[in-house]
Amino acid sequence: MAGGNRRSAAAARHRLLPAGRVAGPMPWIIAIMMFLTVLAAAAGLGLGTAVRAMSADLAGRATVQVVEADAQQRDRLSARVQQALRGNRDVRQIAPVPAATLAQQLRPWLGADVTSGDLPIPALIDVSLTPGNAAAKVDRLRRSLATLSPSLRVEPHAAFLAPLAGLLTALGWLSGGLVLLMGLATGAVVVLAARGAHDSHRTTIEVLHLMGATDVQIARLFQRRIALDATMGGALGFSFAVLVILLIGARLSATGSQLMGAVALPWTSWALLAALPIAGILLSTLTGRWTVLRALGRSL
Repeated sequence: MAGGNRRSAAAARHRLLPAGRVAGPMPWIIAIMMFLTVLAAAAGLGLGTAVRAMSADLAGRATVQVVEADAQQRDRLSARVQQALRGNRDVRQIAPVPAATLAQQLRPWLGADVTSGDLPIPALIDVSLTPGNAAAKVDRLRRSLATLSPSLRVEPHAAFLAPLAGLLTALGWLSGGLVLLMGLATGAVVVLAARGAHDSHRTTIEVLHLMGATDVQIARLFQRRIALDATMGGALGFSFAVLVILLIGARLSATGSQLMGAVALPWTSWALLAALPIAGILLSTLTGRWTVLRALGRSL
């Protein structure tokens, strides 16, 4: 009799756990969810890395603009400014922008007139500040240069890209919101799948109850199947997402852009991405177990 009970239990377990590991649509749905989740998380982490790298690179840099209508006065004032900057304790290095380089950059907007001498072209001096509070150093630099000429302008580089940094930060938060929504959607899929499995195996569940199985034991059978489907789907979705991320990273590196190159993910970001499939499997397993236990409790 005991042997017959064990065979009946094994047969019931086999019916609850189909032989095919990817039987049914749930593994494929989880794979798609994991693919999109990893891509969204990678985008958010990459954008965050780019913003931090850009802010660190530009925080200690500024440009001094020497604006004078007369070219000779402009050159004399530029020389005085460079001398003052070299003696300033907040300045680490200066690099005057060659007039030819500036003219080439302005030519798309001003055309050939930029080199005619009829237009007042300012002199630009790139300044690298010493480490420390960049904002305070820029303010002191403005006050110091104002004694030479009130027309001198000191523009921190961070101010030029502040709107871009704000946009990238907003997109990073949006990516985080998408990751959260994908997690909720995955949980909803597991709930629906667990309820469907429970409803389609009512007869088997009744047999197991008659054999003395508890709700926890029956829920464990569903939990194993859900964990298997979540593992297969999570691994598949994560693998394809990593492939896409690597391809995008290679294309960004090939552009030669310093900003695009800063989007590269450090090892800490890869570790967080690798934790997503594990979190997805745990979420699916626990959600499935909770759903089946609730369904079994209501059916009594």
